[in-house]
Amino acid sequence: MCKIQIEVQKKSMLVYYFKQYIVSFANMDKLLHVKHLLDSYESFVKQDLIERSGDMKIDFEIINNSSFIVVSHNGAIDPVLNFGNKSALNLWELSWEDFTSTPSRKTAELDLREKRQEMLLIAEKNGFFDDYEGIRVSSSGKRFKIKQAVIWNVVNGKGDKIGQAATFSNIKFL
Repeated sequence: MCKIQIEVQKKSMLVYYFKQYIVSFANMDKLLHVKHLLDSYESFVKQDLIERSGDMKIDFEIINNSSFIVVSHNGAIDPVLNFGNKSALNLWELSWEDFTSTPSRKTAELDLREKRQEMLLIAEKNGFFDDYEGIRVSSSGKRFKIKQAVIWNVVNGKGDKIGQAATFSNIKFL
């Protein structure tokens, strides 16, 4: 097998590895979801993630086009990613469809998933976790370390927990 075939096969296996099952968030109201992300961040972290405009569409565009990473997963027992801004999609080298069908745990290296799970439980209990760092892997196998990440619980307008989110900008490729 030639090198090109091996690389194509390797990438296909990694994309398959990321996609345990298909969950469609295609019809999700992204504007409302970003509003929940921003409201929850303000509530738990006690500061604004961005300067809010008062217009959900403008706030969505600011988050979606920001240079910092914003991601979230749903509230399932085995959570699936349900939002990533353009910077997150580029970092993980995934389309919206592939990103939002990826179990959140699969963004971390296998041997670091337990540490990640402990942090998520602390964030769930306290509302947020500040200054998290960990190693992640893109769909093509690129490893990178994130530092100074903030993870917070996401609640809807009724106060029901609907998942967790994270933001970070400190990234070092390994």
